[in-house]
Amino acid sequence: MTRAELLQSLAQQAVFDLVVVGGGATGLGVALDAALRGFSVALLESQDFAGGTSSRSTKLLHGGVRYLAQGNVALVREALAERATVLRIAPHLAQPLPFVMPSYGWWQTPFYGAGLKLYDLMAGRAGLGRTAFLSRAETLAALPGVNPQGLRGGVRYWDGQFDDARLALTLALTAEAAGARVVNYAQVTGIQRQPDASPALTELEVRDVLTGDLHRVRARCVVNATGVWVDDLRAKACRVGQDPLPERMVSPSQGVHVVVDREFMPGDHALLVPKTRDGRVLFAVPWLGKLILGTTDTPRQDLPREPQAFSEELDFILGEAGRVLSRPVRTEDIRSIWVGLRPLVAPPSTAEGGTKVLSREHTIVVDGNGLVTVTGGKWTTYRAMAEDVLQRCFASALLPARAGGLSERHTLVGAPDARTHATPLHQMPGPHIYGTRAHQVARCPGVSRELGMGLTEAMVRYAVRCEHAHTVEDVLARRWRALFLDARRAARMAPAVAAIMEDERCTAPALAYFEALCAHYLPAATHL
Repeated sequence: MTRAELLQSLAQQAVFDLVVVGGGATGLGVALDAALRGFSVALLESQDFAGGTSSRSTKLLHGGVRYLAQGNVALVREALAERATVLRIAPHLAQPLPFVMPSYGWWQTPFYGAGLKLYDLMAGRAGLGRTAFLSRAETLAALPGVNPQGLRGGVRYWDGQFDDARLALTLALTAEAAGARVVNYAQVTGIQRQPDASPALTELEVRDVLTGDLHRVRARCVVNATGVWVDDLRAKACRVGQDPLPERMVSPSQGVHVVVDREFMPGDHALLVPKTRDGRVLFAVPWLGKLILGTTDTPRQDLPREPQAFSEELDFILGEAGRVLSRPVRTEDIRSIWVGLRPLVAPPSTAEGGTKVLSREHTIVVDGNGLVTVTGGKWTTYRAMAEDVLQRCFASALLPARAGGLSERHTLVGAPDARTHATPLHQMPGPHIYGTRAHQVARCPGVSRELGMGLTEAMVRYAVRCEHAHTVEDVLARRWRALFLDARRAARMAPAVAAIMEDERCTAPALAYFEALCAHYLPAATHL
């Protein structure tokens, strides 16, 4: 179905059971779960799928070691179970990854080791490997490039790693295969409840961002899953002169990630410093042939679509990395920087307490106008969050209750057989990211023409034809992760990608915008 046909089908549908606004992890999870239960579903995303926070995570599926230290056992237990589910339903995009905590104090190995042994016990059969105490020599072997000065040993434990943007896209395609209509670049510009209808309906005005055309969509239930922007949609849903503006739910915090070459730590283990000088956590994670350093937790009040790192955040990451790695990381070593805005839940009692005391668990609110809003949480628990959202819709009589649990067993499109060997995610990306759909890519023209970083002409054509890609950014940032791995190389690849997209009669390749965007993924004053 073409994009024009897809948008036309939205108008032709008399009433959807459910319309989900927001195409990040949570919204896509809700759309898939509802579609699997047999509801008629439409999902509307104003930008690209996972174009915001959901493509800018630390790429980890984890139970939350630091939440265990905070005593939040229930959250850790749920996340460990959900980690196992994601690894099972998308093995081509999510895999186990060993972590090592290096010990520079005599007390660190037994102290952190005891907590991680408890982590193993809580995971139970869903565990990915046993926690092990490492000698100094074993730690150096697992973390080549770690600072050897004062190193006493380490602790190895296991968590999960994934490709967030590709997983989001795969959720969209799986929901589509289950009958949902999923549309990116479809902005909700108006929302109005019609309480006099029987049953009550909500009408949404939807603008096609690519053409400017307006469409009308009606639904029995609307879920607001727009991440840090949920309060904007809640305000739009208020009846002018009748409803008070709802109290803000979100206090945003930004997390910065810095990408450098793997030569700084060329092994296949990730590094975790559980407590830096200011009490935060530092990761050094091998991913798609590069090394991710992060992250930060900095409050901010504005909500830009393309947030940039503050200079003090870069100083923090480079400084802490320099303490734990044997080779200092300099500004000129940075290949890419990405910044994600976390939708931390801000109840009135903690709104001024700083981001460390705000809740990272999800919250669901049903406003008086029937709008269901979900925010908070993390990628690992997207599926459990979706189930909770639908349960709230049932409890509020916005949807008829239907049995669930299907999303826990439903493998995502492209998922290979469990016996198929998966290419490790710490290596350079390749056709394996498509799973069982790789043969469809191979049938597109240009399979042997590489454009750089493993991307081929055929992959670009497939992204346009089958993966809802409409801009150069869609292809080079999320269908293929070039922008997140090396912004300079992505800029050099952009003209060839744009030419192929134009040949595919793509409506908006947006080459000039993407070339300017690449500069945002590099330190200030850095030239492409």
